[in-house]
Amino acid sequence: MPPAPAVPPLSKPRTGVAAQRFLGGSGVADRRSSAVIGFRKAGKDRAAARSRVRRLAGAAMAVPLAAGALLAAGAGTSAASPGTGPTAVVSMGDSYISGEAGRWKGNSLTNSGSRNGTDRAWVSGSSYDPAKVYGATAMGCDRSDSAEVLSAGAVADVAVNLACSGATSQNVFRASNGGVAFKGEAPQADQLASVAAAKNVKVIALSIGGNDLGFADIIKDCALDFVLWNSYCYDDQQAVVDQKIDGVVAGIGKSVDEIRAVMRGAGYADSSYRIVLQSYPSPIPRGAENRYTQSDWSRLNTGGCPFWNRDSDWARDSLVPQLADRIKGVATAKGVQFLDLRDMLQGREVCAKASKLVSSTVPASAKTSEWARWIDNNETQGPIQESMHPNYYGQLAVGRCLALAVAQPANSGASCKNTAGGDHTGMYLTPAP
Repeated sequence: MPPAPAVPPLSKPRTGVAAQRFLGGSGVADRRSSAVIGFRKAGKDRAAARSRVRRLAGAAMAVPLAAGALLAAGAGTSAASPGTGPTAVVSMGDSYISGEAGRWKGNSLTNSGSRNGTDRAWVSGSSYDPAKVYGATAMGCDRSDSAEVLSAGAVADVAVNLACSGATSQNVFRASNGGVAFKGEAPQADQLASVAAAKNVKVIALSIGGNDLGFADIIKDCALDFVLWNSYCYDDQQAVVDQKIDGVVAGIGKSVDEIRAVMRGAGYADSSYRIVLQSYPSPIPRGAENRYTQSDWSRLNTGGCPFWNRDSDWARDSLVPQLADRIKGVATAKGVQFLDLRDMLQGREVCAKASKLVSSTVPASAKTSEWARWIDNNETQGPIQESMHPNYYGQLAVGRCLALAVAQPANSGASCKNTAGGDHTGMYLTPAP
């Protein structure tokens, strides 16, 4: 095994000591963890290692269909005015609501076959078809068959998923008001106009802002600081977040305004439907809740969660709450419903002590497996863009959260949490912090 990583100094000298130890160590155990093969075989020089680790930029948010080919359950084609036609629930925004990582039922070190039952895209032998889960949007918007609006159950007659992995606020705005097309599709607000004209929209769930803030870069840089630099990332990253956050919040607020404008233009009164604006869960646990020690390479080689305790604590207890609180402020100011997901994955995160890897003796289970996708840097088990997102079990859980929220008043706010040891049916609401 390589030498154990030393607990980093509080300063950031960027000496490269950890990189030398990691890249120059000998006798690395021949573990086949897809989460880490790319790191372990990074090369013999720092530049090669940094180039490979940069692929993590797609891990958090990455990281195509026209509006007429939307992923919808039972979509009708006849035109309808507000209050007529099939009722619809619509999801808009980024990968956390498009269904990214819905392919996976937990994480397994086995790279062949069904990966111990975790890979829902497995066909037979060594053949995999992501379209089984993502349809025509595989490797694009990644709208999965377990996405939130589909997993929510009987919220409406029809579920329409407009969200797209990697989307920013500009991809939500109308083209006439600064919106930008993305992955071959019109801005999501413009797509919403077509849906609103053909169906009776009752619920619009929105998740946006993470890509504007740079979740992908945060994950990449924090992983680099664990693997290469022997230093913390939280201080530098907090400074970046503080610099960006006001602009991010403005984009979230404008996204809500754009949705309102489209719906009013289609003849809907604000009171005839609801907007559910949601925050983000943390895919990694607090340092004390991580089942792998930070003093060796187990977080990298086995768990696929290469982050220091101090950085994990910052992400879980500072970054995620900071963004959630600001999103709640937008919801309050705009008079829309707030769904707080900051604690949704508690105990179910990648590497959490309360969860387990799937193996030949530990089957995939919503009650024991992780609910988020680990970092698969070498892409031996699917594309990097799936990393650090709620997986199949997590998608079912957040769908249940949406269903519970819709049963509450349209201008309310609530936090969704899971029941330890339970499955998605154990999700419940508490007052939002």
